[in-house]
Amino acid sequence: MVSYKELGLVNTKEMFKKAMEGKYAVPAYNFNNMEQIQAIVIACVETQSPVILQVSSGARKYANQTLLKYLGQGAVAMMQDLAKEKSLKNIPIALHLDHGDTFELAKSCIDSGFSSVMIDGSHHSFEKNISLTKQVVEYAHERDVTVEGELGVLAGIEDAVVAEESTYTHPEEVIEFVDKTGVDSLAISIGTSHGANKFKPEQCTKNDQGVYIPPELKFDILEEIEKKIPGFSIVLHGSSSVPVEAVKIINANGGTLKDTVGIPEEQLRKAAKSAVCKVNIDSDGRLWMTAAIRKHLADKPGDFDPRQYLGPARIALIEMYKHKNENVLGSNNRV
Repeated sequence: MVSYKELGLVNTKEMFKKAMEGKYAVPAYNFNNMEQIQAIVIACVETQSPVILQVSSGARKYANQTLLKYLGQGAVAMMQDLAKEKSLKNIPIALHLDHGDTFELAKSCIDSGFSSVMIDGSHHSFEKNISLTKQVVEYAHERDVTVEGELGVLAGIEDAVVAEESTYTHPEEVIEFVDKTGVDSLAISIGTSHGANKFKPEQCTKNDQGVYIPPELKFDILEEIEKKIPGFSIVLHGSSSVPVEAVKIINANGGTLKDTVGIPEEQLRKAAKSAVCKVNIDSDGRLWMTAAIRKHLADKPGDFDPRQYLGPARIALIEMYKHKNENVLGSNNRV
């Protein structure tokens, strides 16, 4: 068993406290490989933003749980070296399990050095969700690990998380859920969704450029939840904006992405000024990485060294993460 403190990581308690006070959101970026984690660390050090490195169960299978532990440890060492080199402050880094669905998975991550875990029991009954979440909380809190629960279901597909329709969070349930489980933060459903196709075309309008404009998030639900549990940390999953430019590059170079639509950045800015102090972003990173790789290989079809196309992909990711920190979440210069 390894404590996250031995790896130089932090849990999310202080992160969320500062975010709540400062009216900004901490970025939670998913990663699966070295280039992604390098890009996240570089961007967050340069913008002086705290960050949550997220690992899904799919990423854990893909990269191997032992390797992920060392990637998390390596991220801290890289951050310290980069901060020293640029005469910047060290940034707080949390390593978080995204959408854990069993007690055994959450326990395994805690025992291997994760500083935060999510237990997603939203697909169960309300009572079963409470029971499962409480079980994880009790184990995690004994080890000073923070826990995120979820009420409501997000539509869409991302790794092993699949749902046809969204089920909005019921504000009247949040007090009982938080009190009975003891969770440190709560993921809610107010209209965000997983994947690059967050809304059906018929749910959207189109602007003059032919870009889909989705319906506004249910901020009335968020406001009701804030009233029910004032000062409590709220999380938004499925918050990628699905940049039109990245989709165009992918499709211009052999891709077949259709009807992609994300969450407008102005809505995320509004959410970040509320009780929402953690915003999950995964698909945007996937899109920009794929766009950079497809374009490079189309322009230079003779290249076969992975460094030749993963290098530009890493650069594209760095710029995307910096943009999110500086212009969307307001989390830069908060160290």
